[in-house]
Amino acid sequence: MSVPGLLPGLQQHSEVAEPPTETQHELQANREWRFEVSPGSSIDVKLLRGTAEIFGTELPVGHKFTFTSMKAAVFTWNGCTIEVSGTPSVEYTSDETPMNAYANTHFALERARGAASESPVAQGPRVMIIGPQDAGKTSLLKMLTGYAVRQGRRPVVVNLDPKEGMLSLPGTLTATSFSTIMDVEEGFGTSPTSGPSPVPAKLPLVYYYGLENPDANQRLYKSLASRLALAVSSKLSENDANRISGCIIDTSGFIAQASGYDMVQHIVAEFQVDTLLVLGSERLYSDMCRRFQDRPRNPVAVVKLQKSGGCVDREEAFMKQARETAIREYFFGEPKRTLSPYTMTVGLDDVKIWRVGTASTLGAELLPAGEELKQPLYTRVEASILIQHSVMAVVHANLDDPEEVLAESTVMGFVYVASVDDQKRFMKILAPVSGRLPPNPLIVSSFPEPTFSLVG
Repeated sequence: MSVPGLLPGLQQHSEVAEPPTETQHELQANREWRFEVSPGSSIDVKLLRGTAEIFGTELPVGHKFTFTSMKAAVFTWNGCTIEVSGTPSVEYTSDETPMNAYANTHFALERARGAASESPVAQGPRVMIIGPQDAGKTSLLKMLTGYAVRQGRRPVVVNLDPKEGMLSLPGTLTATSFSTIMDVEEGFGTSPTSGPSPVPAKLPLVYYYGLENPDANQRLYKSLASRLALAVSSKLSENDANRISGCIIDTSGFIAQASGYDMVQHIVAEFQVDTLLVLGSERLYSDMCRRFQDRPRNPVAVVKLQKSGGCVDREEAFMKQARETAIREYFFGEPKRTLSPYTMTVGLDDVKIWRVGTASTLGAELLPAGEELKQPLYTRVEASILIQHSVMAVVHANLDDPEEVLAESTVMGFVYVASVDDQKRFMKILAPVSGRLPPNPLIVSSFPEPTFSLVG
């Protein structure tokens, strides 16, 4: 077929994009199709026949889902046929899955919820998931949450892993009451700042930590965890549906190490955890059994679960790309829901910026024997080119509030520092909404790292 406007002889050199290849996979009962999609590429998955789920959320027949920069699995209890458009970087079918154990865990939690519903004061299960890095803790959290929501429950989901962003940017600790289904493509779903979505937006409670691991500033991390626990307890006491459903807590892989056991005990005490799910570590399970045995007043059930064979170590390059993508989507949206951030100019003398304190041994040798150096929660910093390309958290606090108040303040939103002019004393920032920058403290940190590719 000739194309109008092209000279004869040039038509044969025009490039025509090849349609993505389509492949059908027949999955037998209790099988899962595991796949990985590298950043910058995408695949489409559609359920043709049967029943299937991703992280506990059921897939509707005939609906196409698009996945990019993701590692996941399609599981079927009774058998199904799926159609895949595009080529994943890794794909295979496995018949060895821990899904039966995960489902039994859900049923045990449901029994506890049923018992809580029979009393106006009884509490639903308070579950905490611990395990080494990349053991599948977040995947298990999504499954248990997805199954609970499908049962009509409203669990409060807590993310205490600053490396993962649940309905917020990485570097935050969050809690959200889940009453609607999970978003298959987005994972946990979207927050109101992400624009319109076919899945109802969640309203997360967000605290800013700004560091990669809990040990980087244990004083701040424990303070934020305690504040989050107080908010969760209040939520569970105010709403019967939340009280009966309980809470599910995701944690950092750091606290699964021996040096992080005190952090485990702190979280268990603050959140009044009654069930500890240990994933993928026999030694960790044994240590937790010894630590939490013989507690007649506040018993903690320690349960060992198998790590899924589909869990793989996520390379640092993959995680860095995922963080950059999360920041970009916060301000600009994604292909299906584009956003237009607002650019504003702010005087450097009109803002008050704090930086999260980091672990340091400087001065420790001058302290008396047995006394530890008190780590600062935050330190005041002057706006300079050093904060360029960083994300800053705007918190609900006053400019003159001390650092202890900042450590108890929730996040109002985030701004991105596009450029800083030291001589003219102003900086240009991106904000997700229009209007003036509110007169609130700004907090910056080293995590997530500066994103240079966000603006040209």
